[in-house]
Amino acid sequence: MFRLIKKTPSQPDENKGLAVTMEELIAQQQYLPYLLYRQNKITSNRTGNAKSAFHGRGMEFEEVRAYIFGDDVRDIDWRVTARKSEPYTKVFNEEKDREIIVVLDLSASMVFGTRNELKSVTAAKTAALIGWLTLQHKDRFGLLLFDGKDTTFFKPQNNISNLMNIFKQISQKTHDILIEQHASDISQALNVLQFHQKGQGTVFILSDFSHFDNDKFHKIAILSKKHQVCCINIFDVLEEIAPRDGVYAAQYASQKAVFDTGSEGFVVNYQQHFRQQREIIRQNCQKFLCGYIEVRTDVPIFRQLSAL
Repeated sequence: MFRLIKKTPSQPDENKGLAVTMEELIAQQQYLPYLLYRQNKITSNRTGNAKSAFHGRGMEFEEVRAYIFGDDVRDIDWRVTARKSEPYTKVFNEEKDREIIVVLDLSASMVFGTRNELKSVTAAKTAALIGWLTLQHKDRFGLLLFDGKDTTFFKPQNNISNLMNIFKQISQKTHDILIEQHASDISQALNVLQFHQKGQGTVFILSDFSHFDNDKFHKIAILSKKHQVCCINIFDVLEEIAPRDGVYAAQYASQKAVFDTGSEGFVVNYQQHFRQQREIIRQNCQKFLCGYIEVRTDVPIFRQLSAL
């Protein structure tokens, strides 16, 4: 177990909620006991459909046993299934020294938030929590940092110094994107990951999946053929619940818009739009056997990561 590094007293951060500090990323370590408890609870109950996304698919064959609801369908032994006339699955020993890679999306659409903090800040803290959990399991942690324009890859390692270096780069980038944002989607960053990551691993994609449709999801589908993939959808409450009745003005770059939320039709269409966007990602994840988790910016992160 890693010793908790306490936050030293400092001046109030004027960018609190807008960008993340090293101290905030380090402080995510305090939530490990909760996640470890949840993992033990999930993995001890094989009959449920809540399978930990953090446990990789082992490569060493152990045995064949009757299929249990929640088992990975990719491990079904079809020969035994045909002979027994009921489903059987292959069991593998759990991988050791696995590689856990986080794809952290800090493009323009992530620089948004109406309560507590920006989506970029929530995503950064989530990445830090996964990093701490990786080292706790004695696995190797790597990160692909994408700001909509540039992509930086940190090779998976199992040491504190590498984690601190990653935290430093994440903190700096969350400050940089407050000054200049680049609009893009994470599909192009996944090409970089495929180039660098040759071996099998577990990949967590942290993004709001803005403007992500079925066609763009094919890159994640390709990634899932080699790696265990989990998409973590970061969103703001305003993307789930329409704002209160009133006339609002909005501006993005040089584009301006004024809209009235007073009509019932607006509220229905507004909420349906974001619901459909999330449903596209969820259905694609289900189709290609990827994990799927939703994380809202105004709810404690560790309470939303029960499937890790």
